[in-house]
Amino acid sequence: MKPRLQVTIDCHDPDVLVPFWASALQYEAEPPPDGFDNWLDYWRSVGVPEEELAGGGSGVDSIIDPQGLGPRVWFQIVPEDKAVKNRVHLDLAVSGGRGTPKALRKERIEAKAAELVAAGATRVKALELDDPDSEYYGLTMTDPEGNEFCLN
Repeated sequence: MKPRLQVTIDCHDPDVLVPFWASALQYEAEPPPDGFDNWLDYWRSVGVPEEELAGGGSGVDSIIDPQGLGPRVWFQIVPEDKAVKNRVHLDLAVSGGRGTPKALRKERIEAKAAELVAAGATRVKALELDDPDSEYYGLTMTDPEGNEFCLN
């Protein structure tokens, strides 16, 4: 059986990250399983301890690709703060790829960055190689809880 990929992001507050990442990825909140009003009720029904659900807010803790192509993203509540740089991060390919002129790619990346900053992201660093033959432009950002991701 082929494994199915789920991306899990540790966080304090899914109510902040779910709408941020749903917008960033053009995903939607995942409805709770049949028979449950929200995910908190579902997690309680399967025996997740109440202390692990603290801070669960509205109970929406996952997003899905409405076309069913991308992985599910689950926002797992954890008590500890983010302490170091991520060892794995998401790259959002928003530029159109190498076949698109660099100026247009850069414009698209900057437009998406502005949208994400308005939604709570922070710009960290742009990378544009000094080599005149280089066509690369990318941008490192963080989400509202400080998780790194890149736009390219």
